[in-house]
Amino acid sequence: MRIGIDRMAFATTNDYLDLVELAKERGVDPNKFTIGIGQDLQAVVPPTQDIVTLGATAAKKLLTPELEKNISTVIVATESGIDNSKASAIYIKHLLGLSDFTRTVEMKEACYSATAAIQFAKGVVALNPQETVLVIAADIARYGLNTPGEVTQGAGAVAMLISRNPQILTLEDTTVAYSKDIMDFWRPLYATEALVDGKYSTNVYIEFFLQTFTRYQQLTGRELADFAALTFHMPFTKMGKKGLEGLLKDRNDEVAQRLRTQLTASQLFSRQVGNLYTGSLYLSLMSLLQNSDLRAGSRIGLFSYGSGAEGEFYTGILEDGYEHYMNNIQEELKHRHQVSVAEYEKLFSSQLGMNDRDIEFDVTNDPLPFVLKGQKDHQRIYEAK
Repeated sequence: MRIGIDRMAFATTNDYLDLVELAKERGVDPNKFTIGIGQDLQAVVPPTQDIVTLGATAAKKLLTPELEKNISTVIVATESGIDNSKASAIYIKHLLGLSDFTRTVEMKEACYSATAAIQFAKGVVALNPQETVLVIAADIARYGLNTPGEVTQGAGAVAMLISRNPQILTLEDTTVAYSKDIMDFWRPLYATEALVDGKYSTNVYIEFFLQTFTRYQQLTGRELADFAALTFHMPFTKMGKKGLEGLLKDRNDEVAQRLRTQLTASQLFSRQVGNLYTGSLYLSLMSLLQNSDLRAGSRIGLFSYGSGAEGEFYTGILEDGYEHYMNNIQEELKHRHQVSVAEYEKLFSSQLGMNDRDIEFDVTNDPLPFVLKGQKDHQRIYEAK
């Protein structure tokens, strides 16, 4: 039985910041951001949006009444959780109007957990072929104003349906997971912004990719020539390049050139949105599929990484007509609204965060279909507009 990704959709906020403008305001050479980090634009989050609203918006784009009937499980993968107990999946299920006879859970392991969610979903479908699992990777990456990590912030959600006979990508059986207890990035319960050792984290990322890919080759006997493309978790697009070059080194033959070309295609959307944490790998996959000419039957490698740390390398085979089962991301990104650095700073500081007070937000100007109206009696209030 073939099991894999049947539908995909992406959602982000309506506002964005030009990183050239941010660089000028911070007194930094813009090339440090656009070339050194590999980022051009960054999603900016108004207080009326969080992982629940973004996740629901992404899912709404791919659901139809017919598809909803088969959804047995909703899994939200995030490291931007809004509650230490209640799963964000429950809020999203409610906003989407899904059946109450639906399993809802939230998963966490830094940026990696969406991959674990997909593997668990694959197991659910294998046991119950008539069922579909909705996996949502939703995150808001925050490092603080005027910090070294500020340029690698971002926000958004990728929603995926995992089912039998998938329309986009059939997942192959061999996967390699690899984990170690490492302090390269973490966010204590008392903090709204993450702590990170950037250079160390980059080195760990490359090590985990090489470890998992080498182990995959040992298990399957496959070579680089067997891949049409490799996709990477990209908290910033230069990270994916570092991973690929760590494997290719000085190799410059036809296979290496092809993989570098496809990497560029996979970076395009991330350059315009920023860091999605759990959704970054899957946005890069959508970017690859919408900015390249890959054919049905192509094998794609996916490297997932989450600090702390865990990595996984696995593969999928493209299905015929895959391009018809995703929303057109580039077209949607064209209609966003640019904010100034001052506006971005105000919005950044207006998030609900760990505030325990009652608060009501003005949702009038938020064009997304789901909004966070505020908080009352320690409960977040959501609305479908």
